[in-house]
Amino acid sequence: MRLDKFLANSGIGTRKEVKIILKKGKIKVNEKIVKDAKMQVDEIKDDVKIEGEKITYKPFVYIMMNKPSGVISATEDGKHKTVIDLLCEKYKNYKVFPVGRLDIDTEGLLLLTNDGVLAHNLLSPKKHVDKKYYVELKEPLTIEKKKILENGIKLEENFVTKKAKIEIIDKDEDIKVNSVFITISEGKFHQVKRMFKFVENEVLYLKRVKMGKLLLPEDLKLGEYRELSEEEMNLILN
Repeated sequence: MRLDKFLANSGIGTRKEVKIILKKGKIKVNEKIVKDAKMQVDEIKDDVKIEGEKITYKPFVYIMMNKPSGVISATEDGKHKTVIDLLCEKYKNYKVFPVGRLDIDTEGLLLLTNDGVLAHNLLSPKKHVDKKYYVELKEPLTIEKKKILENGIKLEENFVTKKAKIEIIDKDEDIKVNSVFITISEGKFHQVKRMFKFVENEVLYLKRVKMGKLLLPEDLKLGEYRELSEEEMNLILN
């Protein structure tokens, strides 16, 4: 593998930035300063360092974010801040993208990666990856309307939602919040909001809390992100 590709794929910088870093003599391969971007390296056997710090080759990164409201699930946008804008340069260099999307006013669990195969598998309708949301509604959800939504409804001419699962959350009588969890296996545009609108209700707050077997950690605050642990990777791969 070319040295510049090795460095770029390890999150050191863009190809252009990497060439500048090489020219400044900041890269050593097997303890020798190398400035030639075309030099071939073995990503497993060769010891590559930047300013004395060993670089571990990692072609793919997998990031979990607690997406805040007001940020769009896109790689770039001319009007709004994107989830990519929230990342540090290290992860931007990997050219990650969001796996699926959350509406601009929806919070919660969002995965970002540069692994196109994994993203496809998580988004493919054939995989039926469940997505669980916490929802606050304008009106209480009756048992009758709960059953209507769970059995599937017709949102468009050629689209009928698959069966959903809804859990009505018990609430304190002093707290005037009508809360439910809803689990769906699809991700049509504004689907959750449109489903509740179908039964004459309105979503006031929406947060994704689970995707497949992967749960949003309680200690990951809004706007924060981190790489998936090995255990979490196993949850999305199996």
